[in-house]
Amino acid sequence: MIAQQTRMEVISNNLSNVNTTAYKRRRAHFEDLLYQTEQAASNVDFQNNRTQPEVQVGRGTRLASVKRINSQGSIRQTGRPLDVAIEGDGFFQVRKGDGTVAYTRDGSFRISDQGTLVTTSGYEVLPGINVPRDAREISISRTGIVTARTGGAGTEPMEIGRIELARFPNSTGLKALGENLYAETSNSGAPQLGTPDSRGFGQLRSGALESSNVEIVREMTNMISAMRAFEIGSKAIQSSQEMSQITSQMMR
Repeated sequence: MIAQQTRMEVISNNLSNVNTTAYKRRRAHFEDLLYQTEQAASNVDFQNNRTQPEVQVGRGTRLASVKRINSQGSIRQTGRPLDVAIEGDGFFQVRKGDGTVAYTRDGSFRISDQGTLVTTSGYEVLPGINVPRDAREISISRTGIVTARTGGAGTEPMEIGRIELARFPNSTGLKALGENLYAETSNSGAPQLGTPDSRGFGQLRSGALESSNVEIVREMTNMISAMRAFEIGSKAIQSSQEMSQITSQMMR
């Protein structure tokens, strides 16, 4: 019952983040507990070397891990030039307020009062990109090149910076920090930096965002399954208690 309650919490979190940009659904993974040997293996035919296997009774299940499913979410067009989606492998790099580097696939960027490209939470996008105050018609190419027009009419777009991506040997090992951010861990491995649309890195799509990969129908089905398993577990406990009470009354 505790295992199914945990599974329900994971499912509920998935459903609550169905509209969170670039959210990756989680799946609870369980393992069985130690088994109690009720009867040891016995030899039933010595001459033919035939044995009776031991009799074991399981003692339930427990949570082994909560795995993140890093499948690609659908691309949603927004029409906003500073919205950027990653098609393929890779994470944006951002510098948090304490100076540490975090990673995200949420490309909802904006320009700060200092003229730097930042996330919606105000974290600087790395490597730092400074946007001139008179910049207009800012665009981001699929390879991460950020261009803008400056000066009077008729001027050509100029490159003002380039977005780099980071990829990990085991991206499922990243630690979730909230705010759509992840942190490097020993399980994820060290980040490999590169330009978008090269050497296995995904490409960027400007004017779009990656949607959550949560499927509502699947999560609702999993929720019903968890509820039924919880009810059956509860019924099993009640039946076991009733059997114990009958046995106790017989012994009296």
